[in-house]
Amino acid sequence: MTTMLDAPAIGRSLTRIAHEILESTRGTDDLVLVGIINRGDTLARHLAAMIKTIEGVSVPVIHLDITAFRDDARPATDDASGEAGAYRGGDVVIPDLTGKKAVLVDDVLYTGRTARAAMDALLSSGRPSRIWLAVLVDRGHRELPIRADFVGKNVPTHAADKVVVNIEPTDNKTSVEVVEVSR
Repeated sequence: MTTMLDAPAIGRSLTRIAHEILESTRGTDDLVLVGIINRGDTLARHLAAMIKTIEGVSVPVIHLDITAFRDDARPATDDASGEAGAYRGGDVVIPDLTGKKAVLVDDVLYTGRTARAAMDALLSSGRPSRIWLAVLVDRGHRELPIRADFVGKNVPTHAADKVVVNIEPTDNKTSVEVVEVSR
């Protein structure tokens, strides 16, 4: 196991991503952070806290469960009703994302399938004016034409390797580690 990012490096990456988000979105008006459960959600809350420190504004955070929108696993009910699978949290409830500047937040970008499912979920809740993707780690190996707009670190891996992201308070430490599989 190789540690690619320790807690201070993750903190620096998130600070940079927060600044890049603010530059790209031209501030916090209509900005919504959408954290993909579990670690994307935790990272979104960290980014919201950093944005509050930088701008003095609380940005809403939506906690997004994309299970119903994945193409590789369907829930037992196979409910295709279009229910977003999202439960809202944070300081503000946002029932409709129409006109909002949404930043999807996830821990690792790999094949692109999670990001695609998250976009489907977002679009079922209205039509955001723009969607960006922020990830802590981009490990490559895309299966879909999706790229992140904000990346903490590009980590070259083999497809069989495992990238483990630990983020407090979800985990008992903060790090990004690559577990290399015997080749």
